[in-house]
Amino acid sequence: MRAALIQQIDQKTKPIGALGRLEALALQLGLVQQTQQPSLQQPTMLVFAADHGIVAEGVSPYPQAVTAQMVLNFLNGGAAINVFARQHGFDLHVVDSGVNAMFQPHPMLVDAKVGMGTVNFRHQPAMTAAQCEQAITRGAQIAREAIAQGSNVLALGEMGIGNTSSASCLMSVLCDLPMHQCVGRGTGLSDKGLQHKLSVLTSALQTHHVSAADPFHVLSVFGGFEIAMMVGALLAGAEGRCTLLIDGFIATAALLVAAKRYPQVIDYCVFAHCSDESGHATMLSHLNAQPLLHLGLRLGEGTGAVLAYPLLQSAVAFLNDMASFDSAGVSGQIQ
Repeated sequence: MRAALIQQIDQKTKPIGALGRLEALALQLGLVQQTQQPSLQQPTMLVFAADHGIVAEGVSPYPQAVTAQMVLNFLNGGAAINVFARQHGFDLHVVDSGVNAMFQPHPMLVDAKVGMGTVNFRHQPAMTAAQCEQAITRGAQIAREAIAQGSNVLALGEMGIGNTSSASCLMSVLCDLPMHQCVGRGTGLSDKGLQHKLSVLTSALQTHHVSAADPFHVLSVFGGFEIAMMVGALLAGAEGRCTLLIDGFIATAALLVAAKRYPQVIDYCVFAHCSDESGHATMLSHLNAQPLLHLGLRLGEGTGAVLAYPLLQSAVAFLNDMASFDSAGVSGQIQ
């Protein structure tokens, strides 16, 4: 399929390589779907939300209650991801993976709560092995349900006060990097707050002796319920031959876990953007990933993933609709 797709791309009425990254994107989409005529169907955004016990250590300038408040904002249609999902035609679902609050039923809400947030991983593992397995399995199930409804593009977003702390610890262990290269300001820490966060997370790493060879164990020690569900959703999405739109720092941390166990999942991933969270560029480099956009985003929610979607549409459009040299009667390149 690769050779056929490359020939198809090169025969379009343009110099070879003239559409740059769009050509690589078209090739990838064709390979994911195993067809020379890929299509994008029912793009779906899954926003996983959960709370984190590490917030008790003062690692975020926002209180934990903001997680639940933002979930309600999502359900009321008022957040950035709602605006961009409407603009770009995404089905949006909000998954309660483990928010420290109870919600009334809502058509957009998926109740998948594993617990009322993780425990404080500075002192003990964030979740039990059973909870981690439950979250991964539930995330996979949610992705499969979206695929069964006709989606072949899955974008994953997240909401969880404190989750940059989880992502930083996952990155440090799985990329074998010192914590100071992994920790960032999150939702806007001051210099003093950043130093405190670095101290707390360094202490947490010293408390737990984990090995990158067992990524799911690392996830259970430092992760969040929303990150674990994203791991499951990524793996199930790849199994279902979906294109996976990878958002920012937290979503990429979930992919780190998934790819450490199943490296092939990377083939299905389109890296939407490079976040302004300081560790994200290093994380992307570790994965040999080339993000499509650099917009200085650091919001999460899957916003960057949705904003990149028109580039996928353009890649599919030129592959399917652009004339070839033969069909247009244009002289091709002289060999």
